[in-house]
Amino acid sequence: MSKARSALLLVLALAGCAVGPDFVRPAAPELSGYTAQPVPTEIASSTGAGSQRLAPGRKIPAQWWELFHSRPLAEVLRAAIDGSRTIAAARATLAAARENVLAARGGYWPQLEVSGSVTRRRSSALQTSATSAQGFGPGEATIYTVGPTASYAPDVFGATARSVEEQQALADQQGYELAAAYLTLTGDAVTQAITIASLRAQLQATEEVVADDARNLELVRLKYEAGKAPRTDVLTAETQLAADRAALPGLRQQLAAARDALVILTGRAPAAWSPPEFDLNDFTLPHELPVSLPSELARQRPDILAAEARLHADSAAIGVATARLYPSITLTASLGQQALDTGSLFSGANGFWSLAGALTQPIFNGGTLRARRRAAIETYRASLATYEQTVLQGLQQVADTLQALAHDAELVDAQRQLLDTASTALTLQRESYEAGKSDLLQLLDAQRAYQQARLGAAKAQAQRLQDSAQLLVALGGGWWDAKLEPAAAAPPSAARP
Repeated sequence: MSKARSALLLVLALAGCAVGPDFVRPAAPELSGYTAQPVPTEIASSTGAGSQRLAPGRKIPAQWWELFHSRPLAEVLRAAIDGSRTIAAARATLAAARENVLAARGGYWPQLEVSGSVTRRRSSALQTSATSAQGFGPGEATIYTVGPTASYAPDVFGATARSVEEQQALADQQGYELAAAYLTLTGDAVTQAITIASLRAQLQATEEVVADDARNLELVRLKYEAGKAPRTDVLTAETQLAADRAALPGLRQQLAAARDALVILTGRAPAAWSPPEFDLNDFTLPHELPVSLPSELARQRPDILAAEARLHADSAAIGVATARLYPSITLTASLGQQALDTGSLFSGANGFWSLAGALTQPIFNGGTLRARRRAAIETYRASLATYEQTVLQGLQQVADTLQALAHDAELVDAQRQLLDTASTALTLQRESYEAGKSDLLQLLDAQRAYQQARLGAAKAQAQRLQDSAQLLVALGGGWWDAKLEPAAAAPPSAARP
């Protein structure tokens, strides 16, 4: 008995000794900036279009869109977060992953079952003495058995521990996927709102140009009727009016599509709700933009963290595959009652018990187990490359957006100056044409330049707003301070026996 007890203590001492690699978190990028050439921290405007300042190390708020100071935008974002089917699916997937962690932790504990059986059998002559000793006579008999059975597989080489580690890492990945879904949703919603405002501005500019075309046509007709303009001028004015009118349906279609896209982001059907009529003047350009350091980016972007969690899971999977190459031990104990009839089934004389131990060592399986371990190692290497690529893409997105913001300010200033010049030129050309000092083509050229300047100014203003939003999204959007999970979705306890 002492030897058996010593063997049991040895098994329990070995339990929890996990084979396979221990996961080491990849190092964060050791970079001082995102671009080869320093990006100016002050992005000034020479036309009064608003200046911006980059604030390295400043914390990004969870509701980052509030930096645009738009109440309609905040209301739409609140509706999108509450109604998003994508967020709901991500929460459910996270809950399922956490249940898988609990299921894997069940392997730490003994398994207890209660079973009952009824067996009809016939004993041979050779079994007569044995069955007689147990109280069963020769011949046919019905045997009733009931009782509990307990089994325990000590985690000698850490297969269970690595499996739990793998499932926990997968649950962490799903948690970061939920954060990524939140970040993508809010970024898309803000982008669509600004797109709606931009398209409305472009549509308004085009409609005003069409109204100018109609006035030009009326002016040309009056001059034609007075014999001061040829018929070709009338046809040219009519052609210009028709061409500008042809641009309206396309803009209206784009506006309708942007509205529908924003409605879908809120989890509603296009026929059930209409978004606010956003205007570019409803958005305040963020004066100060928080900018995280590159080393912090790898610890806060949810897509990078999800890739890291996947890498952790694949590292643990190597341990699971390695543990299967080693012996496995199973301890079993059973206690029960056995009788020839149900009336005497629970009699004290019909009780029995048993203890058993089994050890299994894989010897030959056609190379399956070692191939699975090699596959797990290659999967880990693939995940490592994927993680590194995800980090590089994150750095690129931030770098591109930082440079875009500096160029956006230049573009806005250029478009404003162009619009002022085109507006003055159009006024002078219209007065000159009415006075008979210039021809119609000069007037139409000036009007076309003014139209393009109006559209360009609206697009440039919207682009600057969108790039500001994209920078905040690329840096992680402060999701770590957002309440993404309901109270019932708390992480499972890490306790183990």
